[in-house]
Amino acid sequence: MSKNPAHQSELETLLAIGSGLNADGGNERFKAIMHQLLSDLCNTIKTFDITDEEFWIAVNYLNELGERKEAALLAAGLGLEHYLDMRADEKEAAAGSEIGTPRTIEGPLYVANAPLSQDFARMDDGSEKAEAMWLHGKVTDLAGNPVPGAIVDIWHANTHGGYSFFDPSQSEYNLRRRVKTAADGTYAARSIVPCGYGCPPDGPTQKLLNGLGRHGNRPAHIHFFVSAPGFKHLTTQINLSGDQYLWDDFAFATREELIADPVKITDGTVARERDIHGPHTEVRFDFVLVSAAGSADEERGKRARVKE
Repeated sequence: MSKNPAHQSELETLLAIGSGLNADGGNERFKAIMHQLLSDLCNTIKTFDITDEEFWIAVNYLNELGERKEAALLAAGLGLEHYLDMRADEKEAAAGSEIGTPRTIEGPLYVANAPLSQDFARMDDGSEKAEAMWLHGKVTDLAGNPVPGAIVDIWHANTHGGYSFFDPSQSEYNLRRRVKTAADGTYAARSIVPCGYGCPPDGPTQKLLNGLGRHGNRPAHIHFFVSAPGFKHLTTQINLSGDQYLWDDFAFATREELIADPVKITDGTVARERDIHGPHTEVRFDFVLVSAAGSADEERGKRARVKE
């Protein structure tokens, strides 16, 4: 079927003006991106014969998403944040770059400037009746040499899936700490065993997932930033094996190399050495950092974060 040139020209004119292609000011890259986005949206509206009502439902959904501050959560749930990691992995593979501990998504719940301590940190405030967790490991370079003075920035949820700052029932920086590694590259933290969480059931992210027939659950996991002078900044998280959502994470963050096996410790001597009363769970995870090509590699990615 032939296209009506007049109609095609009208749409092209609309898209060019809407994206600023005919304007002198503005950012040329941004204009090109907006032109592509607008073109794709118009094609989608046409392809699926989207009604006016459906269009305004979508617009109102964006308003709700912003009001609930769930845009970053939705980006993870749709796999877009994971896709950024896929792109970074592809670029490194194409360049033949050396690979250390794999990256995975940061998620939307980091809070900057957690208390910093040397070698060891107590992460929980003791208010929650939960199983104690001894989290420890070592930071090395690719050759296995320890990286002393590396900053291991750790954050995770409580037993209800809540994160401090976002969960007003928790104390400030509860389950959030930064630990500077010892001379032998080791770090240790006492905390509680976290659980996974689900998207707010009444929120816009879960509403969209419901329409896709998807759940919004994550397995139990622990987030990390690991950084040291001269090394690439690492953004990653580990999952705890045995979780029902281990390979069904709605945020697509699970990687085989980032699964830790919790070990039940019943030895009273070990517990006393760690100032833990009774049996507890031990989680060990070591990190391998890669040398930075420049100072920009040492910095974490730029995005809006709390208190940063």
